[in-house]
Parts: sequence; structure tokens; C-alpha cells
Amino acid sequence: HSMPKYIFVYLGGSQPESPEEGKQHFEKYQQWLADLGDKVVSPAIPFKDTHTVHPNGSAEAGTTTLMSGMSILQFASMNEALEAAKACPFREINGTLEISEMVEMPSKMN
Repeated sequence: HSMPKYIFVYLGGSQPESPEEGKQHFEKYQQWLADLGDKVVSPAIPFKDTHTVHPNGSAEAGTTTLMSGMSILQFASMNEALEAAKACPFREINGTLEISEMVEMPSKMN
């Protein structure tokens, strides 16, 4: 039986002051993923050009949630997922993480 998968959603986070700072942060992030090893299902899915579609059907460029990307990781429990999130360098740049267990939907039979 496979371990539950967790979605790590990245919210906010400061822009780096310099390219060098950005590079250092990215290296820390890569190291965090490397340390998680085979727990990583989909390391990073960055979002770009986010648009918001409102209930009334109007659409505009921009985000209401500040979501900047996500990762999919597998752990035995939510507690393990939270421990990994607490170690994530995204927090060092003022970023917030939301962790959700992913529900595997049964595939539809034709």
C-alpha cells in the first residue's frame, strides 16, 4: 500500500534582494528536496501568470490567495509532512506553507 500524498502549497514569500540571494535560497530549497529523497513525488510546480475568475464570471490577472506554487510529497502521516514543512527554506523568505492530504479519486470507468 502506497503512502498518502500531501500537497505543499507555497503562499507569499519575499522576492530576493539580489540574484545572489535568490540563488542561495534556491540552493537551500534544492537541498531540502534532496534530503527528502524518495518522499518527493513532484518536486516543484511553480505557478505563473495567475488569473482569478470570480463567481460572477469576471476574470482578472492576479491572485487572491498569493499561491506561488506547490509540491507533491508522500509521507506516512500528516505529522511527518508537517515536520518536513517546518524544515522548508521557503519559511526563511517569509513564505507560508499549507499542507493538505491528497485524496486519490477513483478513476471513472467507461
